[in-house]
Amino acid sequence: MKINVLEHGHVELIDYMGSDLTVANSARVSFANESQWEEYDGDGNGMLGDKDEKLIRYLAKHNHWTPFAHPQITLRIKAPVPIRTQFFKHKQGFVENEISRRYVSFEPEFYHPQWRGKPTGSAKQGSEDFIELSNRLQTEYEVVLHNAIGTYNALIEEGVAPEQARMVLPQSTMTEWYWSGSLDAFADMCNLRCKPDTQAETRFVADAISEEMEKLFPVSWEALLS
Repeated sequence: MKINVLEHGHVELIDYMGSDLTVANSARVSFANESQWEEYDGDGNGMLGDKDEKLIRYLAKHNHWTPFAHPQITLRIKAPVPIRTQFFKHKQGFVENEISRRYVSFEPEFYHPQWRGKPTGSAKQGSEDFIELSNRLQTEYEVVLHNAIGTYNALIEEGVAPEQARMVLPQSTMTEWYWSGSLDAFADMCNLRCKPDTQAETRFVADAISEEMEKLFPVSWEALLS
């Protein structure tokens, strides 16, 4: 199932391995112990016992991160190029493979942002509240996108290699990537990127990722993000 974000973008769960029980048992193995699901809900999903829930909260509170590194999740994400760049700064516990415009030449999609004002306070804050752009500037933005895609298509038709033709495309170009990582890695990322002072577009994608993680690992995710 896809969670739609950023106009043409989305966060899609591709695959995952492990559960809250995996987290608990990866910690209990230190004492040669193992837990089982306490019971099952109406949908057949396993439910942890109180001892395992308390253990997971203890592990998160005291930064015992290795049990949370065993579950693995793969997502397919579609977002504008600058947002991808921000997410790719998170390296530990992650691996990514991105669509390459060296090899594909289908017509790209562009993101049309809701414009925000420049920061008036701390330099760390990238923008302020939403603003209305003048009709003239909004039209100019659309013209830039139109010209960029027109030139891109013309370069491809002229026989220019896609790896060079892509150089004319703007930062608002949408891209897609597979992003795999541990539960711990995704939690570290969301603890940073879901904060209200992060770039809004990045936060919207991170919130969608957090929504998926909460479904898969409800006890662990609550403990890791609290």
